[in-house]
Amino acid sequence: MNSPDTSLADALQTLRGFDTPTVANALDLVRGTRCGEGFTRQPLVAADPGAAPLVGYARCAKIRALTAPDEPAATIRERRLAYYRHVAESPADSLMVIEDEDGDQAVGAYWGEVNTCLHKRLGVQGVLTNGVIRDLDDLEPGFTVLGGRVGPSHAYVRVTAVDEPVEVFGLRVEPGDLIHADRHGAVRLTAEEVLALPEAIERIVAAEKELLASARAPGFDYDRLLEAWEAFEKRRV
Repeated sequence: MNSPDTSLADALQTLRGFDTPTVANALDLVRGTRCGEGFTRQPLVAADPGAAPLVGYARCAKIRALTAPDEPAATIRERRLAYYRHVAESPADSLMVIEDEDGDQAVGAYWGEVNTCLHKRLGVQGVLTNGVIRDLDDLEPGFTVLGGRVGPSHAYVRVTAVDEPVEVFGLRVEPGDLIHADRHGAVRLTAEEVLALPEAIERIVAAEKELLASARAPGFDYDRLLEAWEAFEKRRV
């Protein structure tokens, strides 16, 4: 029998085969009800819309770039190196969740060719950030980047906090939270939900496939919709 950690890792790998809306739909089955929280509320920018979803444990930090720092350069450098050490110590199945404290006024790109390369080589799979991204043609292959906007400059960007709770796109994330994110947004998961999701997704996908097949068949009308919808509801239970 697989250990809990192995089973969880296997479930996380399974979830990488599905987009975030499918995971969000399946969560309704797992929880037995719909929910109005635990997901991002604002649109984001995917550097590569076809990139693999981010699925795993959040490694959190904060940045800002709008104004010049009032700390000594040595303090800023020390904190940045501490941040990279934190990244290097990430467990398997980790992703970065970075809050730009400048919010809607974010101007400085922390994520471009250099940082995506460094983070990929240090072992994390990608980043979810409300901050600025750039170097879209030169980002590290296989490193998923989900950002708030695209911009040309790094301005005064620096790390301001490491391993602290963050908020991105209206979603609060604690260090170690399980996240599923793609170009549509992100949802926060518990370990128990991750383990239950593969079966729930299988049911959702099968029910939707059957419903869509009925809708696309010749002669589809309201009466057939009623029949197909009743079957759809039964398969989702």
